[in-house]
Amino acid sequence: MRSVDEQLAMVVDAALTPEPVRIGITDALGLMCAEEVEATRAVPGFAQAAVDGYAVRSVDVGGTQGISHGKREEASTGERSFPVVGEVAAGSQTPMRLQPRQAVRVSTGAPIPTLADAVLPLEWSDRGRKRMTALQPVFSGDFVRKEGADIQPGDVAVSANTVLGPAQIGLLAAAGRDKVLVYPRPRVTVLSYGLELVDIDRTPGLGQVFDINSYALASAAREAGADVHRVGIANAEPRKLREIITTHMARSEMLIISGAVGGSGAQPVLDVLEELGEVDTTRVAMHPGSVQGFGLLGDNRIPVFLLPSNPVSSLVIFEVLIRPSIRTSLGKRVASRRTVQARALGHIDSIGGRRGFVRARLMRDAETHDYLVEGLSGKGGAPAHLLAGLAEANAMIRIPEDVTEVRPGDVVDVLFMQQRA
Repeated sequence: MRSVDEQLAMVVDAALTPEPVRIGITDALGLMCAEEVEATRAVPGFAQAAVDGYAVRSVDVGGTQGISHGKREEASTGERSFPVVGEVAAGSQTPMRLQPRQAVRVSTGAPIPTLADAVLPLEWSDRGRKRMTALQPVFSGDFVRKEGADIQPGDVAVSANTVLGPAQIGLLAAAGRDKVLVYPRPRVTVLSYGLELVDIDRTPGLGQVFDINSYALASAAREAGADVHRVGIANAEPRKLREIITTHMARSEMLIISGAVGGSGAQPVLDVLEELGEVDTTRVAMHPGSVQGFGLLGDNRIPVFLLPSNPVSSLVIFEVLIRPSIRTSLGKRVASRRTVQARALGHIDSIGGRRGFVRARLMRDAETHDYLVEGLSGKGGAPAHLLAGLAEANAMIRIPEDVTEVRPGDVVDVLFMQQRA
């Protein structure tokens, strides 16, 4: 039986990163940049007001030209009054020149008139329109965003292999780039196999059940950041099944097939996959989800995950092994869920020799702010394999292989999945 860590290392190492494509920056959020983007112009491109106020010469309002012995010096000025000789709004393209002992009203983002070296904020003045009285001094450079303060021409605005967040998208826009080369979302194909399965637009007959897994796993892969194609039920004779799988191998970086392990009913799928590549169905030391498979198909060695038909087991395997693989393909530095420590509220049993993953509700104590966690598997006497418990969960408790019992008050590791409203 292979350990969880060994299985995780194997599947993450096999994760494929798609070939780079150039897309609009509005669609690039969360993707990894595939090029080094250099700025071709300064940002900002001109000296501009950082606040609403008056553009002035700092020497006229009592500020000195710098810092002496670590402290800015301030002249004893008393009241200073200046004529307001104009007004500059943000976006103005009309150049202005300031003369000594004059002021120009400026808006935030407005270009600073020539010879002005500071902006006196409105609240530091009497807010006069024709004549302004300064109530306190400003110093050279105060409340001015200098040309090139953010980026200089030739600076690297965004480095290669950086995951593009809102700040990076803003830097690309500031550098005048409307498109960027990125590694796109990995394409994931999800299939279900099982003669007992029917789609949700049909009424199940005796011995039939709805195809839950293709919907649940496709949603999980999409939430992880993948570009997902849900094939649905792929019941077919071997030749047709091989055709379906090879078609989607050519357009995917990952295949997920549920119902492909755990019984003689899955053998037709395994037979086809073994013709297409290397498939390993060794048990993994975890519960639920011990029965699973992984392989590499075709010349491009496309990863394929083989999951059991039980929805809870499949979703747990996805969280533990498949989601980190998808996040690795996206270039995320941290591929696994955030882990916190929490105090258990109830008793939980686990299987010795296997790492347990228990669906749970994570909470915080209102007074101490400590994390508290309540296990949901088998809660109230319900079987541990039922999907409803997972639907209520916002976390999973991770129980080490050498622990068979968690008592109330024990501190456990918890994988935070998502916030429930």
